[in-house]
Amino acid sequence: MGWWGKIIGGALGFLVGGPLGGLLGVALGHGFDKGLEQVTKGTLHWPPFTAKGQTQTAFFTATFSVMGHLAKSDGRVTRDELGVATDLMRQMHLAPEHISVAQKLFNEGKAPDFPLDAVLDQFRRTGHGNHNLMRLFMEIQLYAALADGAVHPHERRLLIYVCRRLGVAHREFLELEAMVEAELRFRRTGEASQETPEDRADSLADAYALLNISPDASDTELKRVFRRLMSQHHPDKLVASGLPEEMMKLATEKTQEIKLAYERIKKARGL
Repeated sequence: MGWWGKIIGGALGFLVGGPLGGLLGVALGHGFDKGLEQVTKGTLHWPPFTAKGQTQTAFFTATFSVMGHLAKSDGRVTRDELGVATDLMRQMHLAPEHISVAQKLFNEGKAPDFPLDAVLDQFRRTGHGNHNLMRLFMEIQLYAALADGAVHPHERRLLIYVCRRLGVAHREFLELEAMVEAELRFRRTGEASQETPEDRADSLADAYALLNISPDASDTELKRVFRRLMSQHHPDKLVASGLPEEMMKLATEKTQEIKLAYERIKKARGL
């Protein structure tokens, strides 16, 4: 399971002093407390926790705790929002005990005293401000916000605040929001058993929106944008930057959607 084999020991040494460590400690429960006690006494020694492992742990911890905070931002958590969190865990193929940790992190994020600023600041520092990681983090939060079909005003305010804290510009947030909305529509159209002419027209419009490119763009510009998006979401590159291996499938599915949208546009253009 990738970094999970080292998470207890590595997190003890690296994250315990910060808000992410506190959240992870609660999620890991008694096993974490016992391990910390042994480390403090010097009776237990863990292998070095690499910078990549630190970022992976921080990304995982921040993802589910902030998702819980977002879901609670309107004062209640809907079934759709809970479903998105659970679906994300399943897409990661987490073992049952690891799903339990993710669910507890989600619940910690719903707490009234959740330290949002401190969590985001530590996550950004640990991820060295890697822009593609920060963008993917925001895309995941947008999936959660759109679980019930729309980003509501209170959710948008919080998401914009999170972006600002992570160094993602407001313009980029608007682009990401439009791209994720288009991706979800494009996916639903593709899953339909039969497409009407209207569906085909809608899917083409959504394909352009998913790639964040105008229908008037040249073929050369289309290819350039496609390559840039594929590079930004390349699973191996993201894992090398600190994306947990368990979340690689999310990046893989994203690149597949980008490819499908690109092929849809190429077909319409006769390329």
